[in-house]
Amino acid sequence: MKKLSLVVLLLGFISFLSGQENLNYQKPSQEILDLVDAPLAPRVMLDTKSENMVLLYRDAYKSIGELSETEMRLGGLRINPTTNIGSRTTYVNNVRVKPVKAKNATQVKGLPDNTRLANFSWSPDEKKIAMTNTTNYGVEVWVLDIETATVKKLTEAKVNANLRDVINWFDDSQSLLVKMLSSERKALINTAQTIPSGPTISVNDGKKAQNRTYQDLLKNPNDEHNFEQLALSELYKVDLDGNSKKWMGSNMYRNINFSPDGNYVMISMVKKPFSYLVPYRRFPSETTIYSKEGKKVETVLEVPLIEDLPKGFMASRKGRRNLSWRADKPASLIFAEVLDDGDPKNKVPFRDEVFQLEAPFNGKPKSILKTVGRFSGIQWGNDQVAVAYDYWWNTRNTKTYVFNPSDDSKEARIISDRNYQDVYSDPGNFVMKKNKYGSYSLALKRNTAFLTGDGYSEKGQFPFVDQMDLNTGQTKRLYQSVYTDKIENIYQYDVDMNRLLVRIESKNEYPNYFFRELKRKKLNQITDFENPYKALQNVHKEVITYKRDDGLELTGTLYLPVGYDKNSQEKMPMILWAYPREYKDKKSASQTTQNPNEFTYPYWGSPLYWLTKGYVVLDDAAFPIIGEGNEEPNDTFRKQLVANGRAAIDAVDALGYIDRNKVGVGGHSYGAFMVANLLSHSNDYAAGIARSGAYNRTLTPFGFQSEERSYWEAPEVYYTMSPFMHADKMKTPLLLIHGQADNNSGTYPLQSERYFNALKGLGATARLVMLPKESHGYRAKESILHMLWEQDQWLEKYLKNAGDPKKELEMKPTKEK
Repeated sequence: MKKLSLVVLLLGFISFLSGQENLNYQKPSQEILDLVDAPLAPRVMLDTKSENMVLLYRDAYKSIGELSETEMRLGGLRINPTTNIGSRTTYVNNVRVKPVKAKNATQVKGLPDNTRLANFSWSPDEKKIAMTNTTNYGVEVWVLDIETATVKKLTEAKVNANLRDVINWFDDSQSLLVKMLSSERKALINTAQTIPSGPTISVNDGKKAQNRTYQDLLKNPNDEHNFEQLALSELYKVDLDGNSKKWMGSNMYRNINFSPDGNYVMISMVKKPFSYLVPYRRFPSETTIYSKEGKKVETVLEVPLIEDLPKGFMASRKGRRNLSWRADKPASLIFAEVLDDGDPKNKVPFRDEVFQLEAPFNGKPKSILKTVGRFSGIQWGNDQVAVAYDYWWNTRNTKTYVFNPSDDSKEARIISDRNYQDVYSDPGNFVMKKNKYGSYSLALKRNTAFLTGDGYSEKGQFPFVDQMDLNTGQTKRLYQSVYTDKIENIYQYDVDMNRLLVRIESKNEYPNYFFRELKRKKLNQITDFENPYKALQNVHKEVITYKRDDGLELTGTLYLPVGYDKNSQEKMPMILWAYPREYKDKKSASQTTQNPNEFTYPYWGSPLYWLTKGYVVLDDAAFPIIGEGNEEPNDTFRKQLVANGRAAIDAVDALGYIDRNKVGVGGHSYGAFMVANLLSHSNDYAAGIARSGAYNRTLTPFGFQSEERSYWEAPEVYYTMSPFMHADKMKTPLLLIHGQADNNSGTYPLQSERYFNALKGLGATARLVMLPKESHGYRAKESILHMLWEQDQWLEKYLKNAGDPKKELEMKPTKEK
């Protein structure tokens, strides 16, 4: 008996060992590596006069060493306590300046060693750009002189960028208001080594506090202490010669906004008590107006801890919210308040009321507007004209109002009342221009405004410029792109010069910027970025349209492998990549925003790398989940999901390009959730790849994605949609990949770990890859290369060579070069 027990024990130990792999970071095949290593084109910053461009260059990836730097996760933030900036900040490592009329860009001189720039901010006169530079021991402020293309350092590495909004210019463009480390900061507590003084206790007094499953929350008093120390700043006024003077003492400063005339500053500060349930943006806060000299004028808002909002996505707290400066006035404060107690279930004619409050901000606010839905913003024109917006998630409705802010007796007129998911009816966005205060307001000619739009339609995408008579709502088209082999995206319309800034691209032409002069009908190119992905420039690409079994029209972007001969009709393996989206009507769900002329860009998570390896790819396949009327989309989630996938496979199979027995499906986040459900409830796929997903919806009991019902309100929905609950049905090989430091609400790493354990316990073919230090989106090059290697090996073994024992591959590490 003892011998038998020993044998069982040894067998169990061997089984455990065989279930784990000690593997160093791997690299995919050379075809994929060549695409991964392609350099990024720079980000373009253009001044409002379109005279100077600033080109910002960065690496496509971080290193695993960077992700391994010290990180503290507190209150929804991820902070490097050594440098005092977000530990996941994306940095620029080179800058060039190019006058728009010049042929070549000028390299900026004086950049720091090991350049890591962020937080770029134009000066009001647009002659300079301030920025931060992160060193090994802190954050500095630097400034770029546009005319001379030189930079210089203004501060030592004592800037506090932990709560963001680091740099704000004074109106004279000669000084900046900068968050600096507090002289009152206490030493941080090493929570890993500190001996606890007692338990952590949370209490509830009977109120309902239904919150999402947020990540990186405070957990104990030590976390509270560390959060406060890292959030504390002092505000300093720093001039362009580097001279600095304390402007305001120590506090947990959050947002800082100068009034349009520069005479006042609105500052919000985080207050106590902190919370273990919600991130810092829902901690108590106080908003106060100060003079530009730093003297207190008035406290205009005090917000308590927000843990117990009413149920529903449209719930809102009581009191003033959406505080902002009126852009066309020197110093007028705008805010909204709820009229429905912030509870979506209350039936009222108007949900919100908008007010205006004049300096010194202690008088009676003036009502200027009421909105049917939840107020979302205003674009200011002048004393007689402004445009406001509201929305209501439950009906996917948005309204646009034109109103007279000086006369509340005149009823606001609704000029647009539409489903915001109905992209074919989108009237576009109003054109803005810089006003005399340096703020942006509506570009008006008398009572005529202008709009630019994406121009999606049943016939394709044709961006446009319209003018609108705000008295009548009538529009006149001034320009519409006519390209059928390219995309012309409109970025700016200069009303005075009658000139567009556009970006033109095609499937094999890298996006570049142009000026289009409408009157002269002339197109002038101002950038010349080359295509770094030459290996993909000749692949066949088209948007295909097909129908689901209920008649709903769907689309997807189809790519054929590099060098594929369409006449051969050779049957190839296919990768289907998708992400489900919820709709409240079939009309919107059947519309498409895909364009075959988009540049073919294989970002880190793309399936397009496998075009170089003999795979057909159907990317961004439409996976609408519809619930019309009183029905919620998720009531029939599984049925619609399977139907979407089957329709996509049928469509490509009918074209004769694929072996339908060799179709793989992949997705990230909610797309991973989709993959696990498809493999559990259909037999249409040979293999699956699910990255950073959630698989047990009972672990997100107060809603997820677009589901606002709780588990206790809709237990069958949660059960039916959870792949974990149906792990016994998994018969298809599934590759699970997850970042060990995932910070996305609901997709914590435990989701993949527990799902894999269930699959393994039930005998499914599965592999779980946990990427160290990675969050919801992967950043380190080592991680991304390994992810691509894992996916490549999985697809080769279980998709391309499925059913052929002579060609099935072991997932062997690549040899070191």
